[in-house]
Amino acid sequence: MAQRLGALDRHAMVNIVNEKHQLSEVNDLFLERTGYTRDELVGEQVLKIYDATNRSVALQIRTALQRGELWQGETPLRRKDGSVIYTHSTIVPLFDAKGAWKGSISVRTDISRTRQLLAERDVAESLHELRDDIWIVHAESEKFAYVNAAARRRLGWKNEEIEQHALGEFSQDPGGKAIRAACRRLVERHETSVQFEETLLGVPFHISIKFVQNDHEKARFLIVLNDISARLEQERRQGEFISTVSHELRSPLTSIKGAMGLMLSNATGDLPGKAISLLEIAHRNADRLVLILNDILDLEKISAGKLEFTLDDVDLSDLVRETQQANATIGQRFAIKMEIEGADAPMPVTTDPNRVMQVLNNLVSNACKFSKAGDTVAIRIRDEGEHIRISVRDQGQGIPLEDQHKIFEKFADLANSSRATKGGTGLGLSICKAIVQNLGGTIGFNSQEGVGTTFYFVLPKQHPIKAETSNEPKLRVAS
Repeated sequence: MAQRLGALDRHAMVNIVNEKHQLSEVNDLFLERTGYTRDELVGEQVLKIYDATNRSVALQIRTALQRGELWQGETPLRRKDGSVIYTHSTIVPLFDAKGAWKGSISVRTDISRTRQLLAERDVAESLHELRDDIWIVHAESEKFAYVNAAARRRLGWKNEEIEQHALGEFSQDPGGKAIRAACRRLVERHETSVQFEETLLGVPFHISIKFVQNDHEKARFLIVLNDISARLEQERRQGEFISTVSHELRSPLTSIKGAMGLMLSNATGDLPGKAISLLEIAHRNADRLVLILNDILDLEKISAGKLEFTLDDVDLSDLVRETQQANATIGQRFAIKMEIEGADAPMPVTTDPNRVMQVLNNLVSNACKFSKAGDTVAIRIRDEGEHIRISVRDQGQGIPLEDQHKIFEKFADLANSSRATKGGTGLGLSICKAIVQNLGGTIGFNSQEGVGTTFYFVLPKQHPIKAETSNEPKLRVAS
């Protein structure tokens, strides 16, 4: 038996199993591929080397061997580190001189790499026919290893020329420069993927880059470029339509609201109590419509990168106190108490006071809407050195965990939003995010179901000029 094992040792993984289904011998190659030591395997049940999800294969093999049948096929084996290798196995039953079954001998060939190559071939064939442009680039040299048919047509490359090209050829193009920089950041930061939108060769793309590393090949970048020209054109047309309709609606709505205001102030004479009650309802809903139209117009400006700001030296403590006063009515409506913390000392910053008030009013009104009668909404301001942090805390029902990723999306509709009764378009937080980011700050939240939610934003004391390469809407300062 030792001679037989020696002959096979260099070419195959070999193991012997006794009549008790225990591993009685394994060769060096078997140990090398599985990561075990001999002492960790010999004497153990053979099921130890089979993954829990594949033990039915081991039982099928055992049944066939006990019937005296040779078994051949693919066997996944569990390595010591928990990973799985795939082997093609020939397993022969062993019998003593009297014909009694005494175990088996298995000769296995590691086919993990072959399976991977076949899978990659199948994937490559699928990628080749995709409408999206697909690039595969060597991470170290930044040379192309593969581009699919769509990319070849766009780039005008022949198949045999692909490996002669490198990412550096696109360094003068905004999109090419962004792709190259993103690839290098993935390596430097040990990250695996990134997505962004950029224009390459005059075409707008959604670009997805995945950094792929494995034990068998050098690291590569998988780059998928999805042409979003049609989507952007559709968004442009929708934006123009929405903007036109909103502007056309705002003028007559302002006149209607003004007329109702005059009637409520008795400018047209005394009105019956029932008429006043109906006018008050209509006036409140006109206010709500104006707010909705303003949100839609702001959203259109953000999409077009035309949101304007007027920077000034202001005291954020004053803005916080002004926000409390501005939202006193909504606080009374929902029977909510409002508290301010940390606004005793001046908090001077250079920012746009009107836009900051827009963010604060949105956060405070949301906190009131989603709180219970008798709850407290706390507005807190804190000096953090070069930045100032403002937070709005409520004691409401909190945001469900499954909805938290949608909070800053446009038209976000959460499971417990009750928009129909509480009002709102789902645009407010999306607009708040754009405003804060354009003011050089960050925005976020913490929430626990049944306890409450805290929204916060952090602004620099001195506004930084935004770089032209930013993907956010461009800051337009009106002086």
